[in-house]
Amino acid sequence: MSGGVDSSVAAYILKESGYDVIGVTMRVIDCSTTSVNDAKLVADKLDIPFHVLDFKELFERKVIDYFVNEYLSGRTPNPCVKCNKFIKFDEFLKKAKDMGAEYIATGHYAEIERDNATGRYLLKRSLDEKKDQTYALYNMTQYQLEHTLMPLGRYTKEEIRNLAERIGLEVHNKPDSQEICFIPDNDHGRFIKERVPHKVKPGYFVDEQGNVLGKHKGIINYTIGQRKGLGIALGKKVFVKDIVSENNMVVLADEKEIFNKALYAEELNFIPFEKIPREMKVTAKIRYGTRESEAIVRNFGDGIIVEFREPQRAITKGQSVVLYDGELVIGGGIIKKIV
Repeated sequence: MSGGVDSSVAAYILKESGYDVIGVTMRVIDCSTTSVNDAKLVADKLDIPFHVLDFKELFERKVIDYFVNEYLSGRTPNPCVKCNKFIKFDEFLKKAKDMGAEYIATGHYAEIERDNATGRYLLKRSLDEKKDQTYALYNMTQYQLEHTLMPLGRYTKEEIRNLAERIGLEVHNKPDSQEICFIPDNDHGRFIKERVPHKVKPGYFVDEQGNVLGKHKGIINYTIGQRKGLGIALGKKVFVKDIVSENNMVVLADEKEIFNKALYAEELNFIPFEKIPREMKVTAKIRYGTRESEAIVRNFGDGIIVEFREPQRAITKGQSVVLYDGELVIGGGIIKKIV
């Protein structure tokens, strides 16, 4: 229970469905107690036990350190994907089992089903397309899916807020969290510089031929496809095409140069099966806030190559590519190269 409306209503729905519900808040950072207090108020309202579990040390190692190191390496990480993989659906599930729970339940907008023909658990998109969160859940294993409940998958956000108001939950109109949980002001450059000031050094903007165009403030401040906030005037629009951490350089180019048709990904997880067939038609999504596009995926070495029907804007190393077959989540991996 995060103290927000989604997890609060998820607890209510499960209790009304006959489950024996325990409310748990994971403390992953040193912050204000607002979220914990909100969650406890909801637990009291629903008359369910409430616990706070401390995951700060693990979160620091598995999520924050990873986040910082990825930016220092010229990649753009997705901390929510790592948190789900290592914290929520791994260590938290283990703790829940130790507490005697059969399932963990979350307020994610997604659906989990069992395929009776194969015996495998499946992950499907939520009814509310705008709120669908399957992009960040593609790493879930069969064991995790078997022991996880996501009761909001067949609801829209509006229905959840209305239900929360109807049952008298004060969090019914609480705004959705938009930023990275451990960076409230969303200024990741400042956050990283404060943690490792000795590793953030100015360098040079260069063009595709290596000609120096100007100075940058440190590669951590940039991501592929970025135009705003570059702090350089060249008399035309330019975009970040590449970040070369070895040379501390940021490559700038015209917008047409940041479109590519294929990528290579590793650190794979697949859900309906252990491994994809030799070649498969899918739709693929290269970041959380975009729609997926038609593509062909095939095995290649230790990873996969995803080849899009149409060029994609700003394919970014460090982000996840997630594969779909209609409503079904096939799986995904971490983007390592543009090919």
